[in-house]
Amino acid sequence: MAVPKKKTGRGRKQDRARVASGQDYEVRYEVKKTRKSASAVKKAVKKVGNARKRVEKRLGR
Repeated sequence: MAVPKKKTGRGRKQDRARVASGQDYEVRYEVKKTRKSASAVKKAVKKVGNARKRVEKRLGR
């Protein structure tokens, strides 16, 4: 019988640093945070990549 893997927060920080534009909840979070439209968030992700800092900078936050 296999021993279950210990859950760690190792990948969590990396995941938080990205915006997944295909995930509605991620887009809604950025919309609420930056007060921009969903299409503006998706365009920003397409233009500058999915790094949260760059997306927020692009959206003027």
